Amino acid sequence: MASTVLITGASEGIGKATALQFAREGYDLVLAARHADRLEAAADEVRLLGRSALAVPTDVTDSVQVSALIHKALEQFGKIDVLINNAGLYISGPADKFSLEDWHSCLDLNLWGYIHTIHALLPHFIERGTGTIVNISSIGGKVPIAYLVPYSTSKYAVTGLTEALHGELAPKGIHVCGIYPNIIKSNFLERAIFRGTDEQDTQARHDQVKQVLSVPVVEKPEDVAKAVWDGVKNKRAEVIVGSANMSKAAYSLLPGVMQWVFRRTFALKDNKVSR
Repeated sequence: MASTVLITGASEGIGKATALQFAREGYDLVLAARHADRLEAAADEVRLLGRSALAVPTDVTDSVQVSALIHKALEQFGKIDVLINNAGLYISGPADKFSLEDWHSCLDLNLWGYIHTIHALLPHFIERGTGTIVNISSIGGKVPIAYLVPYSTSKYAVTGLTEALHGELAPKGIHVCGIYPNIIKSNFLERAIFRGTDEQDTQARHDQVKQVLSVPVVEKPEDVAKAVWDGVKNKRAEVIVGSANMSKAAYSLLPGVMQWVFRRTFALKDNKVSR
């Protein structure tokens, strides 16, 4: 019987690339995301590779929907071997410009979405005495980045969640791995949240990220997918992807300088900040 992997945020970007990577490695897929049409299209691509795919439209911020997702997956395949938490939201702007709703949007998806799937699936892993949990975080979960405060908060929380689970679950036969990429060339901008001192500043923040994504050397979803496969295959506790290694090393050596660089890069019209 083939191994089965469940991936959230699987309709596009990193999630879809990871689904195709695991399909090529012989896994059957359970794909979860909010947009049913895109999700089914991703499932069709998996099937073209000769693997079974179950597409379950799911909002992972809703624990009831997540429980239904796990039930349908187990009903279809009988077991889940790997959980890959990937659904996420990018949010950028001055800390004082975010509403509490913005904070909740970020944390509910980036953190609670991961907690919901782990909470629902962990009893299955413990009962079987085996399983793998992969949490796709960000270099923002290793390096604190000014003007990405809610995002970095959520990713640091995912780092803590991942590392604590790794320590606790390893003796129970369950492997936990964190994946830490830098910014990735994908279409995350269509659902990202940008806030600024005014409309012009807000648009400038959007355009700034869009410009970064146009640079040819920016890593692609397929680079993260390969890192996920490496983490699962070789049971790595963490995989830092490509250029994120340089970011982590630079911050470790010169934290003050790197904080200054982030402030200067992302402050834009927030002129109250000392540069």
